[in-house]
Amino acid sequence: MNGAVVDTTTAPPEGAVKAKKSKFTYNPNRVAHTLNKLGLGYFSPFARLIGKDEPAKQLREIALNTLLPIVAFAGFVIAWAVLAKAVQTDSVQIPSPHQAWYALTGTAIPAFSHPFPESIEGLEAPYFADNDGMDPKSINGFAQAEKLAEKEYMISQQERVDKFLARSEEAAAEGDTEKAAKYKENSEMFASKTYQGNKTFYDQIWISLLTVAIGFIVATVVAVPIGVLCGISPMFNIAMNPLIQLFKPVSPLAWFPIVFVFTTWGIATPPSDSIWQRALFTSAGVVMLCSLWPTLINTAVGVASVDKDHLNVAKVLKLGWAKRIGKIVLPASLPLIFTGLRLSIGVGWMVLIAADMMAQNQGLGKFVWDMYQNGDTMSTAQIIVAVFVIGAIGFFLDRIMLVCQRLVTFEEQNI
Repeated sequence: MNGAVVDTTTAPPEGAVKAKKSKFTYNPNRVAHTLNKLGLGYFSPFARLIGKDEPAKQLREIALNTLLPIVAFAGFVIAWAVLAKAVQTDSVQIPSPHQAWYALTGTAIPAFSHPFPESIEGLEAPYFADNDGMDPKSINGFAQAEKLAEKEYMISQQERVDKFLARSEEAAAEGDTEKAAKYKENSEMFASKTYQGNKTFYDQIWISLLTVAIGFIVATVVAVPIGVLCGISPMFNIAMNPLIQLFKPVSPLAWFPIVFVFTTWGIATPPSDSIWQRALFTSAGVVMLCSLWPTLINTAVGVASVDKDHLNVAKVLKLGWAKRIGKIVLPASLPLIFTGLRLSIGVGWMVLIAADMMAQNQGLGKFVWDMYQNGDTMSTAQIIVAVFVIGAIGFFLDRIMLVCQRLVTFEEQNI
C-alpha cells in the first residue's frame, strides 16, 4: 500500500542465522610461547599442531623430539647391560638394568630369570606374600615393610592405651583415685609416643630436599645483598673480591669440620624423634657455603651492568637510595640474579650428597653411603637407582629455576 512503512529491524530474513563471536580464540603461537616459558617446550609442537600450523613440520619435530631421546636411552641401557657382564670383582659386580629394576621394585621381570637367585635360595614362592610380593631388601619392599610395621605399632599402641584407660576406670569405680590417676598417666604416655622406625628411601628424599632448601634460601639471603653492594660500590667490590676468589673453590669436605663445630656449639640437642637434627643443619650449612658464590657473582655483574641512563633518571627524579635499588637496580638485574640462583641450586644439590655422607644426615647421601658399606651387588644396584633419582630431582630443580628465570626475563614475545 502507498505510504506504508515496513519495519525491517525486528525480524531477520528467513533462514538467516546470526553467528555469535566466540570469546576465546585459540592462538597456537601464544600457547607455544607460554609452554616454552614454563620449560615445557617439548609440547610446543603439539600446541601448534592443534592449531593446524604447518602440520607436517610439527609432526616431524614431535617425532624427532620423541624418537631421538628414546634411541639414545636405549643405546645407554644396552651399553650398561654389556658392561654389567664384563665389570666385576671378587665380591661385587656392576648391576645390570634388570638387577637395578629389582633393587627398586623388589619384583623380578617375568621374562627374565631372577636377578638375585641367592637371596631366595631354599625359599618358597609365598616368602614375600606378607609384603605385597616385594622383596623387603629392595627399596619399595623396605618402604612397604616399614609401613606395615608402623601400622602394627599403632594398633599395639592403641591397645595399650585402651587397656590402661579401662584399668583407670575400674580403679576410679573402686574409689582408688591414686591408682586411677597412675593408669591414666600411663595411657597418656603411650598415646604420646611416636613410631621410631627406620627412614625409608622416600623419607630420605624429602629430608634431602628440606636440607638443600634451607641451605639455598640462606645462601640467597646472604649472597644477593652482598652482590648488590659489590655491583653498586666499586670500593666494596675491591674489598670483597679477594675473599670471594679465596673461598669460592673450597671443597665441601673442607667446609664440613668448620660447620660441624658451629652447629654443635650453637644448636641444642633436639629430641631423637625430631627431624631438626644437628646433622641436617650441618649439611645445610655446607650447602649454603658452597652454593652462594654463583648467586653473589651474578648479582654483582647484573647490578654493575644496569644502564647508566636509568640511574641518571633516578637521580633526576630524586629517588632515595632504597627506591633506586628496589625500582631500578633489582628489576634490571633479575635475569642475571636468577641465572646465578639456577647455578646455585645445581651446586647445592650436587654438594648435598657429600655433605650428607660426612654429617650422617638422614638424606640421600647417607643412603648411598650405607649401601656402599653393605658391599654387595644388590646394594650397588640400589646405589644406581639413587643415582637416577638424584639426577631426576636435580633436573626438576633446574627446570623450576629456569622457569623463574624466564618469567623475569624481558624478551620479545613472538605471537
